Amino acid sequence: MKLITIETVTFIIFLSQLLATMIAIARLLKGATRRPPLIKQEPTPDLLGKVSIVVPTLNEVNRIEPCLEGLTRQSYAVREIIVVDSNSHDGTTEKVKQAGFFDPRFRLTTDPALPQGWVGRPWALHNGFLESSQNSEWILGIDADTRPQPGLVETMVKAAEDEDYDLLSLSPQFILQYPGEWWLQPALLMTLLYRFESAGVRQAAPETVMANGQCFLIRRSVLAKLGGYKSSSDSFCDDVTLARQAAKSGFSVGFLDGANLIQVRMYEGLRETWQEWGRSLDLKDATPSGQLWQELWLLLSVQGLPVPLSLLLLGYLGWGYSSFALVAATILNLLLVLLRFALLWAIYPSYYRWDKFSPPAMLFWLSPLADPLAVIRIFLSAQQDRVQWRGRFYSK
Repeated sequence: MKLITIETVTFIIFLSQLLATMIAIARLLKGATRRPPLIKQEPTPDLLGKVSIVVPTLNEVNRIEPCLEGLTRQSYAVREIIVVDSNSHDGTTEKVKQAGFFDPRFRLTTDPALPQGWVGRPWALHNGFLESSQNSEWILGIDADTRPQPGLVETMVKAAEDEDYDLLSLSPQFILQYPGEWWLQPALLMTLLYRFESAGVRQAAPETVMANGQCFLIRRSVLAKLGGYKSSSDSFCDDVTLARQAAKSGFSVGFLDGANLIQVRMYEGLRETWQEWGRSLDLKDATPSGQLWQELWLLLSVQGLPVPLSLLLLGYLGWGYSSFALVAATILNLLLVLLRFALLWAIYPSYYRWDKFSPPAMLFWLSPLADPLAVIRIFLSAQQDRVQWRGRFYSK
């Protein structure tokens, strides 16, 4: 009777995983024909003053300097760089003022008190948009933890105009340092790759559109029609929320590989990566409940279960149990584990490799073992109502 129960449960899990695997593979196969990473373009006279950059800040003194340096190296395509600070008390504004001494395009402003129903980041971006020049055709939101490379702005604008995008964001190249980051962060990144198309794949369905607010370019006229950031005012994934709202309104949204153009040093260590990035990766603020649970089922089936199930099923087979369900489920889960290790090569260029043979960096190749934890983090975040971000508490 026990064997029958094991077979029944195993067969149900196998069918569920098989369906999820077919969906995931169909999605991943699109990545084989995706647009290659953007390559730096040179500025042309027609780009003069086309872009206003908005940088939201709150206590960024320890990581904003590379961002400021990168922005000073942008071409004449940038009309102004508006840094919207939310009353930092750590010296962030002094850093910005120093940058402005050498580059007059910098303008420091403080956003008004946070209104009810707004999250700090979209509020700062909204105020930066309101203060930007009417003569700029594009608004580029840049996060303070990014490291823009020379040519970023003109390359993005040219790609958006050539490919007729109204909104274009880029996936960055990640800079990791500590062992825990190298082990967990790629597993968290992989949750996005399973749920959505890769960067460079033309995004068709508005409900599955992806975006990255770390580097987020939008036509000023489009942002005005959307009411600025009002439609994403209470969202912890305001980038995806706004992008999907734009797509639903009929605007063209692109998400391309920008590893050659922008880098980001997001979080310090395992704990901060778990707490901070995991806070928004569920994308529940931009996703209907039914769709969210379908995506969680997919993640559990193809990323969360394969490693532990492979070990468990191999154990059953080693103990002498054998049936079609057990063998089929074992094969499927082993194939999913192999696929996951193979996908490491696909995301490898997304990581800055200053010393790829260092012990911490080698943990990247063991990140599939962190997949169950990554999926658990997404489930936990999807259930969380009270959120802390940058010292502020929000109830959803």
